Amino acid sequence: MAANQQVVRFSSIRQACSDCSLIQLCLPFSLGAKAVERLDDIVQRRRPLKRGEHLYRAGDDFKAIYAVRAGAIKTTLVSIQGEEQILGFHLPGEILGLDAINSNQHSCDAIALEVTSVCEIPFENLEQLAVQIPELQQALLRIMSKEIFNDQKLLQMVAKGSAEERLASALVGFSERFGRRGLSRKSFSLPMSRIELSNHLGLAPETMSRLFKRFQEASLLQASGKDVTIKDKDALCELAGLCRVNPLGKMADQS
Repeated sequence: MAANQQVVRFSSIRQACSDCSLIQLCLPFSLGAKAVERLDDIVQRRRPLKRGEHLYRAGDDFKAIYAVRAGAIKTTLVSIQGEEQILGFHLPGEILGLDAINSNQHSCDAIALEVTSVCEIPFENLEQLAVQIPELQQALLRIMSKEIFNDQKLLQMVAKGSAEERLASALVGFSERFGRRGLSRKSFSLPMSRIELSNHLGLAPETMSRLFKRFQEASLLQASGKDVTIKDKDALCELAGLCRVNPLGKMADQS
């Protein structure tokens, strides 16, 4: 982090963890009022990141984990040839930086897709607090377990899934992620460009364009730029291999 980057204590701003609508997303475990108050004491809030600005870079020393409060961040790797590989997209309420715990160095770049604010949680302080609050320790373990599961799921999808399955799975995933934030599961605006989404899914941009057109022609969705309206989520779920038909003939989610 640059030395001149401003960090503001949560105690100096209006909304703390106890009032934040995202706390059950970034720390999805029931924490008592005293535990949340102690968490407030160590959480810091950075100044908002501008679009294209780095939260951290590959090789930076690991000092903290981050929870996206507003906006969105992509994590990327850059090859020796200078080619970017997008590893993931992080939305409000989601944690990033956990991958650096083992090596004490960040292994990828984290870049704001739009104006983004984050909560910064110094890891040394968090570790000490987690020892004292078992519920917090359990929450962190669940988050790390979920991160591992999601990484494995993405690797499997990119390695074995068809182009249609990859896009359908990604759209269903975004629908659920926006829904957990109290937003519409049907109509939403993606924070990334289609080129960035195609990079993440291991598809050529031309293939991505054809897929969106094909999905629209099949009345699965309506899309204009980054704005997406899902018209038949059951069919998208089935295409992604995330749903099955129950005995009544209705779609049931397996995820």
